[in-house]
Amino acid sequence: MNLTEWIGRTETIGDVVTATPYAALSATLDHATDRPDAGTPLPALWHWLYFLPLHRQSEIGPDGHARRGGFMPPVPLPRRMWAGSQLEFREPLRVGDALTRVSTIEGVTEKSGRSGALVFVKVRHEIFRGEARAAPALVEFHDIVYREAARPDDPVPAPQAAPQSSTWRRAIAPDDVLLFRYSALTFNGHRIHYDRRYVTEVEGYPGLVVHGPLIATLLLDLLRRERPDARVTGFSFRAVRPTFDLHPFSVCGEPSPDGRSVHLWAQDHEGWLTMDATATLG
Repeated sequence: MNLTEWIGRTETIGDVVTATPYAALSATLDHATDRPDAGTPLPALWHWLYFLPLHRQSEIGPDGHARRGGFMPPVPLPRRMWAGSQLEFREPLRVGDALTRVSTIEGVTEKSGRSGALVFVKVRHEIFRGEARAAPALVEFHDIVYREAARPDDPVPAPQAAPQSSTWRRAIAPDDVLLFRYSALTFNGHRIHYDRRYVTEVEGYPGLVVHGPLIATLLLDLLRRERPDARVTGFSFRAVRPTFDLHPFSVCGEPSPDGRSVHLWAQDHEGWLTMDATATLG
């Protein structure tokens, strides 16, 4: 099967920014739980609460994701991970807005790594206030990687040390409830985040995997806590190493000297870098 035939495929979905998901994520991140008034701007990345993947139960595959095919290419590899994203926040999205998201498969690349075959899929999402028009309010590039099933003799990538000091730091306890609530909020059925037997016995991980987008959200939530008036105009993040629910981890930040950007990262309990990110401020 030639997976590159999926390049250029598009999907258009509409949604409305309602108040309850906003309040529910606020509660999950330990903020005030009041439902916001119409016109309240969404914090950066909170658009992930909308345009949820509403696949029928009969369409769900063994890993909890929808069976491959349709808009996403039918990659014949069992493990799927969110590898990173690059986002431009051009115009605020607000509670009460009717939105349109146009998604396009930008690229499909097949590679071979030390642990076997890899397929990288890049998706471009453009979100418009109202109907799709010339200027999207938000542009996101989403990087997805598919991998072969784990084998006992798979090489373990060398870990990368996180920066030794940071201006901001917050400890996170990724317990089952936090992971379950975020899966529910984003309607994410991927079993690696809540099914301990599946994730350890089938996919070969030592514990439940903390969602990449949850870690990214926690990084920007750290910025929001430290600089509540800052306006995020761009954000990019790259998953470096899986984070599991077995130990607390930390989200950290270091503002640039000119105040125009913030280096953000997550590190595990051993000090290894797990996610690397940069927020651009306007």
